Amino acid sequence: MHSAVLLIEFGSIILGLGLLGRFAARFRLSPIPLYLLAGLAFGEGGLLPLGASEEFVSIGAEIGVILLLLMLGLEYSAGDLVTNLKAHYPSGLVDGALNALPGAAAALLLGWGPVAAVVLAGVTWISSSGVIAKVLGDLGRVGNRETPVILSVLVLEDLAMAVYLPIVTALVAGAGLLAGSLTLAIALGAAGLVLFTAVRYGRLISRFVSSDDPEKLLLVVLGLTILVAGVAQQLQVSAAVGAFLVGIALSGEVAEGAHTLLNPLRDLFAAVFFVFFGLHTDPASIPPVLLPALALALVTAATKIATGYWAARRAGISPKGRWRAGGALVARGEFSIVIAGLAVSAGIEPSLGPLATAYVLILVILGPLTARYTEPLATKLTAHRDSPRPPDTKSRLPEASVDSA
Repeated sequence: MHSAVLLIEFGSIILGLGLLGRFAARFRLSPIPLYLLAGLAFGEGGLLPLGASEEFVSIGAEIGVILLLLMLGLEYSAGDLVTNLKAHYPSGLVDGALNALPGAAAALLLGWGPVAAVVLAGVTWISSSGVIAKVLGDLGRVGNRETPVILSVLVLEDLAMAVYLPIVTALVAGAGLLAGSLTLAIALGAAGLVLFTAVRYGRLISRFVSSDDPEKLLLVVLGLTILVAGVAQQLQVSAAVGAFLVGIALSGEVAEGAHTLLNPLRDLFAAVFFVFFGLHTDPASIPPVLLPALALALVTAATKIATGYWAARRAGISPKGRWRAGGALVARGEFSIVIAGLAVSAGIEPSLGPLATAYVLILVILGPLTARYTEPLATKLTAHRDSPRPPDTKSRLPEASVDSA
């Protein structure tokens, strides 16, 4: 009987997510806010709380995070990462300073303490690669001159996650300074080893994993990723970081084939992950944090626009391209929820989960709008400011009337 209820509940969730995804696609929206709302509806205090399938959904959510980071790693080769680090690290530093500090400051102002401040700094810092990539494709800007600048900022953020996630994992687990330093050292050592191996022996690794049979390729890549993620988590390094490093290590035709095969699985389990996060957020807890979330969203939307503008200006892009780059970086999404999820699971601050949910909901909707309209609005305002003023005829009228008299 329990298994029957589990199948009914989980099947209903998957069916509902599919319908929500179709609805979002029809209106060219990101489905992430709809998935979060679905989780709120099925969670505690929602319209129809789940029972039997919650543990199963939890496992699916873990797989969703692993696949999200794996697919992100597959987008970049180790050589690309090294090149981006050398060429664009100043943009990454400006990005971190402008967008992490508002989150940290907000947590301290709300009295949540230093651990919550580090977590909320990450939530406001990291842009959504998935949402931004989709928006750039929808707007036909993939070939624009500013697009490599946008991608470079996203790559640097993704690399920073390999350092940031182990720190957050140690902090939320209550590890001391020594244990936290050891965790960070292991993470940095693993990341450096994988990058070195990928650069030097990437072809050999890809040849070992490669297969002409899609079924065998899927099983080997998926099995290797989950295995490495499990080992990473056992070493107190984030499982997500392990999956990201596996993606970096694979390259060439193997990466392209794995990307094609794993894309549907990623979409499925990522949707389950967003639902799972919503399940653990009481809808009644969102209204009290809605105003702080809105204020934080507006501030960090402005700081992301400034980040993109500065990075594009540094790359010699025209003013219009600078505004487009800034507007495109505003959306937050999967990474912000992953980071907040670590704190929610550890019970760090009860209000952090609801605030992160509201924050992501606002910016995942606002992001596509800023990507589309920041440049034309800025151009219009600049043109209005720089337009020549008409002659002041009123001041000359009395003088003219005196002369005529």
